[in-house]
Amino acid sequence: MEETQILYRIFSRLAVALGVLNGIALKDAKELVIEQIKGLRFEDDIKILINDIDEDEHEIIEQLLAETILVCDELGSSRNYITLENILKQIAASISEGHSIEECKYTNSIVNRFKMNITLINKKIPQPPLFNMIMETRSLLEWSSIYCLYPFIPKHIKGNGKPVLLIPPYLGDDNSTTFVRKYLKSLGFKTYKWDLGFNMVKSHYIPRLEEKIHDIFQEHKEKVSIVGWSGGGIFAKIMANRHPDQVEQILTIGSPIWGVMDMKTPVYGVLEFFRGKSLKERNERFLAELEPIPEVPVTCIFTKTDGLVPWKHCIEAETSRKDIKNIEVYGSHSGMGANVSVLLVTANMLSANIQGKKLRNVGSNYERFLYPKFWTKALKAFKTKKSIAAIVK
Repeated sequence: MEETQILYRIFSRLAVALGVLNGIALKDAKELVIEQIKGLRFEDDIKILINDIDEDEHEIIEQLLAETILVCDELGSSRNYITLENILKQIAASISEGHSIEECKYTNSIVNRFKMNITLINKKIPQPPLFNMIMETRSLLEWSSIYCLYPFIPKHIKGNGKPVLLIPPYLGDDNSTTFVRKYLKSLGFKTYKWDLGFNMVKSHYIPRLEEKIHDIFQEHKEKVSIVGWSGGGIFAKIMANRHPDQVEQILTIGSPIWGVMDMKTPVYGVLEFFRGKSLKERNERFLAELEPIPEVPVTCIFTKTDGLVPWKHCIEAETSRKDIKNIEVYGSHSGMGANVSVLLVTANMLSANIQGKKLRNVGSNYERFLYPKFWTKALKAFKTKKSIAAIVK
């Protein structure tokens, strides 16, 4: 939390200084910023930092902007910076009401320069190291061992017939999601294949997916949860952005779900359709739909030892809302469909989000005994955190 505290401390000063720009009193500017952070994961901690600001710093806003960008650059690429972008954008919109475009020119330039620099910082995500790529061979062991491990995976979750659509990875078909579907079905979820053959991650699948989701929605008279592995998560996010009225939640597994146009992968052609010149314009429109955060619960399962996709592209901005969670597991990218931890998290989070519970409220002692290392790590992010406030004191 120390690194986060350093960033939020300087950013809070920048946000308040921006609020003061158009003649708003310091007290009102602080209230404006506090209004914009409602619902954020660290809302209470940031509020303390904002309330500690006791002087108008709008005259040094250029310095504050430069310092904030510097801290972001030093901390490295992060999807969570989109939360900061949105806060500044909302503040600028609020203080611009009743003013001409010319009067708001400088205010908007602050926001645009921050966004431009964050874009540059987030383009620096490196491709997975060679070691990770070589270690993808362990997926053979993961797929082989799942046959022995599957009978011992806890099955205490009750799916209660909730509909779940599973979308396979790039170059995979419904056979790729066999174990995830089998496990969810054994728990009582009503699972659906995507039935579109091999997933080549092309936009022409979208109309058929929309029709399938609509049919499932009509059949159950309730929203559909979508689980997407790798390239399948791309479609899960697009469906959630297009049809939040029919999608209950999405769960992505090792899926690149933002910044994909700039993503670096060690495997030539893994996402081949992004690169062809004749498809470039269409792909940009298609991938642009990945950038917004869906207005439904989002769970992103990722592994830092991924050898195909940079793991930072596989997590969503969990600082922006309390129903967005990133959960790390251990294993290869290619073996995630046969990874016991992935199966456990998938079932637990599908159930938890539907019931409005947190991860630490689901699971059993039996499950934690079988997979102690996984649960110790997974629960760490959801236990009572050492807050920014504690660090400030």
